[in-house]
Amino acid sequence: MTPLPSKLNLGCGRKKMSHHLNVDREASVEPDLVHDLSVYPYPLPDNAFEEIHANDVVEHLEDVVAFMREVWRLAKPNARVFITTPHFSCANAFTDPTHRWQLGYFSFDYFVAGHQWSYYGGHGFKVQHRSIVFTPGLINKVVSRLANRWPDIYEQRWAWIFPAWFLYFELTVCK
Repeated sequence: MTPLPSKLNLGCGRKKMSHHLNVDREASVEPDLVHDLSVYPYPLPDNAFEEIHANDVVEHLEDVVAFMREVWRLAKPNARVFITTPHFSCANAFTDPTHRWQLGYFSFDYFVAGHQWSYYGGHGFKVQHRSIVFTPGLINKVVSRLANRWPDIYEQRWAWIFPAWFLYFELTVCK
């Protein structure tokens, strides 16, 4: 039996990553493992991965909390988790019929161990980095600096005037 790679790419679509176990529900994209990410548990062992990627996946899932618990289960202690998702102000979040969620800058605080909003059990993460990403352009460069410096004000007041493209998160698994 071939050993599993130590890196996992969940919901790979056509963006497969080399040296990763690429998982997607669509067999037509030829992932290493065909599996619907809304069906738990995933057919993978506990504490197996030192790096997990979920690029443009979370917004499609039925249950974000269950997904994060599954990521925590699959990750080794101190594993790095990389997530991208469209920002709730992004026009694509409202036109893609498969999107179920529109997430914001603080959405993953609900999974941070010990955080005041960590309502979902003992499955802990630490946010290492997060940013609001905008499409390239001079005005968006200025807006990006302001939005990432004051994200709460951006999301409350500016998001609909200067919509972001997507959110980027780097988390560390706390076990």
